[in-house]
Amino acid sequence: MRIALLGGTGDIGEGLALRFAHDTDHEVLIGSRDPEKARDAVADYEAALEDRGVDADVKGFANEMAADRADVVVLSVPPYYAGDTVEAVADRLDSDTILVTPAVGMKGDEDGMHYHPPGAGSVTELVAQRAPDEVPVVGAFHNLAAGKLADLEVAFDLDTLVVADDADAKRTVLDLSNEIEGLRALDAGPLANAAEVESVTPLVINIAKYNDELHDVGVKWQ
Repeated sequence: MRIALLGGTGDIGEGLALRFAHDTDHEVLIGSRDPEKARDAVADYEAALEDRGVDADVKGFANEMAADRADVVVLSVPPYYAGDTVEAVADRLDSDTILVTPAVGMKGDEDGMHYHPPGAGSVTELVAQRAPDEVPVVGAFHNLAAGKLADLEVAFDLDTLVVADDADAKRTVLDLSNEIEGLRALDAGPLANAAEVESVTPLVINIAKYNDELHDVGVKWQ
C-alpha cells in the first residue's frame, strides 16, 4: 500500500511518516507544496531510520503527485489549510483513494488551548464537504502528540479514535493504524462523531501544560 502524507514535512507528517516507515512495509510518500522541501524531508527521515537499521521506502513529491500515486492520502496539514489542500489535489483522488484527516481546529489563550471547530461542525466534516463525493473520508490520529510520534526512541501505548461513514475505508484505516507498534485504533462511529473526537485534543494539550511531569500526553481507553 502507498501512503501519501500531504504536508508531510510538518510535525504530524514527520511523526506519521517515521512510524509508518519504521513499523510497516508500506511505501511512504512525502508531499509538499514545494517538492524540493519534500525531498529534503525525505533525506532527514531516511537518516533517522538508517540510524535504527531500517532501510525504508520513502519518496518526496509535490502534493498533487503524491496524492495521485497513493492508496491512502493523509492531510497532515494545519486545519486552516485542510479544505484548500483537498481542493488542490481533488482531481488526483477517486473512489479507490481513502482520504484521512487528523487536523483539529483550536484557539489558544493564556489559559490553554480550546476547541474551535469550523462551521461544518468539525475539521473532518469540513474535509468531507470539500472532497469529491466518491472519495471516502476518515478521521484518525487526532489525539496523538506529534513529538512522541516523531521520537522513535519512545515506545507507544496509546489509542487513536477513527470515524468514517464508509465501512470499508474505516476498516482499512483501523487496520493500518494498528500496524504502528503500540498504537491501538478504536472505532468511534460515523463522521457525525468527529467533533467529540477532535475536542479531546485541546484537553490533552492542557493536561500537559498544567502538569510538569507529563509531556506529549496521549489517551488510552480502558
